Amino acid sequence: MDRIVSENADLYAPAVSEMSDSITQNWTEQALECYYINCNCELCSISKGNYSFICQMPKVIDTLLQTAGEPEKPRKTA
Repeated sequence: MDRIVSENADLYAPAVSEMSDSITQNWTEQALECYYINCNCELCSISKGNYSFICQMPKVIDTLLQTAGEPEKPRKTA
């Protein structure tokens, strides 16, 4: 799967060194969703909640790809 995350990763905060290690060790359901929608916030279930935080998922995805590799778990479809 082609990734476009890295080219825009600096637009997101906090820095990778400030992210919790727990969210960059394993593919969570939210990380999988973000990965499979190619970090398109318009398609994200979280963005529909109008939360007041800056999304870290593009950086989380980049870190997961480097440390854990591509996800083994296929996305569930209805």
